[in-house]
Amino acid sequence: MTAPDFDKLAHDIKLWARELGFDQAGITDTDLSLEESRLQAWLDAGHHGSMDYMARHGMMRARPHELLPGTLRVLSVRMNYLPFEAGFAATLRDPSLGYISRYALGRDYHKLLRARLKQLGERIEARCDALGWRPFVDSAPVLERPLAAKAGLGWVGKHSLLLNESAGSFFFLGELLLSLPLPLDKPVEKELCGKCVACINICPTGAIVAPYVVDGRRCISYLTIESDDPIPVELRPLLGNRIYGCDDCQLICPWNRYADASPEPDFRPRANLHSPKLLDLWCWSEPEFLKNTEGSPIRRIGYQRWRRNLAVALGNGPADEGVLDALKAALPTAEPMVAEHISWALASLTARQQGENRKTKLLIRCIEKGLPDHA
Repeated sequence: MTAPDFDKLAHDIKLWARELGFDQAGITDTDLSLEESRLQAWLDAGHHGSMDYMARHGMMRARPHELLPGTLRVLSVRMNYLPFEAGFAATLRDPSLGYISRYALGRDYHKLLRARLKQLGERIEARCDALGWRPFVDSAPVLERPLAAKAGLGWVGKHSLLLNESAGSFFFLGELLLSLPLPLDKPVEKELCGKCVACINICPTGAIVAPYVVDGRRCISYLTIESDDPIPVELRPLLGNRIYGCDDCQLICPWNRYADASPEPDFRPRANLHSPKLLDLWCWSEPEFLKNTEGSPIRRIGYQRWRRNLAVALGNGPADEGVLDALKAALPTAEPMVAEHISWALASLTARQQGENRKTKLLIRCIEKGLPDHA
């Protein structure tokens, strides 16, 4: 087999990536040495919380060539996931509904992206002799956003997510490590966030503690997905009706005006997860949870964390008698951690109910006395 024309091969690889459904592909080297001090500072500050694997892999995250000896290049790809019927505002506005991060409404993206990266690797291998390659989609210690930025796919925004000038941030990333000296793509010349701090200001829990720095221990995505610990009491009211992840920092970002909806069928929202009633979700048994989340990224948090998240959301919702009865009925047989969250929810709802009753009585007295009814 003759040596390939690497310029032409790089061009062809990007065409093949588009044919496989990726919206963009770029090529970079493996040098992330500038990220090592930032990563270490983030770990030293404890921002990774209970995600011990982040510290366990150490600087390997900034050294992709250690994952596959002989790696010379990283092919970084992105795939849009925003569904046509996203329904952001309607769900967040109604506290009786459960908000699920839009990336998780359809099928688990890990398998889909990995399968297509594998197809891409096989196609490259057919053109090259003795090629070493390996696909990654959140499956190894890789700093995917800095790699994607170096590959020209966008820049890292102040919320720490990758932003693209023509596509916003609602996309997945994946990587293909390659032992080929392909020509490098140029990174975006400068980040385009400017003086905007909307994402920092909007974060419900104040998790973006500085531009480009997220304290995972306060992030709703970490609290509802990654952590298997009790949700800190002081943060529970701030979660609102968010039961799996959070999109606030993306929703407020001006660049997401340009976000494209994805035509990928696997990313279409499941009916039972798109703007669902919290009380309906609470009524799922564990077998129903497993059945209804089959093939979904939600399944990986397990039934108990799911119930923990729902209890908090119900506690932040309307003080409805049906909700109170459902929580009370579940309390005697609940696992200890879930039981503690149920008890918190009941106390929160009862206090709110009493407060609402006091306000109603005060309003009635004011009306009877002929006082302004805004008193």
